[in-house]
Amino acid sequence: MQVFVVELIFKIDCADVRSVQYEEQWRLVYAGSRQEALEQAREIGRQEEATFPDRLGRLVSWQFVAVKSVEAISLSQGALLFSSVTEVETIASPEWQAMNTTAV
Repeated sequence: MQVFVVELIFKIDCADVRSVQYEEQWRLVYAGSRQEALEQAREIGRQEEATFPDRLGRLVSWQFVAVKSVEAISLSQGALLFSSVTEVETIASPEWQAMNTTAV
């Protein structure tokens, strides 16, 4: 039995709200193969679909869209589960920097 991290994508629709939301979920799946892990991930996604009223009485629909990825992992001390790199543009001189106002 292997351990896999599966990434599930859900679309969230709320009645009378024009914006579209998506949720990304990362879950552990125990399976004998990558294909079996994919099938289990799809079943989990289908089971998590729901429609319910929110606190304002609007109907919210949680729809399973897809399995984005299936990755075999090793569950050991210090194992990497998720990593994200963000590129930031350096500002050489911030606009709010005080101007030198000494008279020469």
